[in-house]
Amino acid sequence: MKCDILIAGVGGQGTVLASKLLAASAISQGCFVRTSETIGMAQRGGCVVSHVRIGGEKEGSVIPVGKADIIIGFEPTEAARNLYRLSQNGICIVNTREIKPVTASLGAAKYDIKEINEYIKNNAGKAVFVDGYDIAEKAGSVKALNIALLGVALGEGILPFSKEVVEEIIRENINPKFIDINIKALNSGIAYSKNKSVQ
Repeated sequence: MKCDILIAGVGGQGTVLASKLLAASAISQGCFVRTSETIGMAQRGGCVVSHVRIGGEKEGSVIPVGKADIIIGFEPTEAARNLYRLSQNGICIVNTREIKPVTASLGAAKYDIKEINEYIKNNAGKAVFVDGYDIAEKAGSVKALNIALLGVALGEGILPFSKEVVEEIIRENINPKFIDINIKALNSGIAYSKNKSVQ
């Protein structure tokens, strides 16, 4: 199966780990995977974009414009900023809690969350809005945001592997002290997706 996934967020949200877990899950199923990352100037707070291309052995590591099957936006503005890469029938999963850039916090730039969300709704084939931090916090730690959002993607039935595969990859790659929290966050994300009303 071919699947192009773009993960967009800011430094410190666990986007890079999320992309690595997706890639490892696909590889464990015998899929060919290419990945690429763009990391902003600031280690924490800078823009981070990861491309995970499953299948398509003859294609490059960066998802072309209009070809992403899935965008997982860890922050609304970052989701909107990368929406041009989503295919017409693609799905955009958006964590609803915003992290305002310094310019917006200082009043030097506009940050209108309603306008951002409307843009995503009007330009994504399908948009799923979720408070990923709430899911992660209830699972035991807000640091499990990345796993909670992967769970939402799994619940949408658009990833080419099962929950069991991702759970095994989590067990192999996450510090043993945090495995239970992350497994709970994964399952809570799946449950949210299955029970949500699409916005």
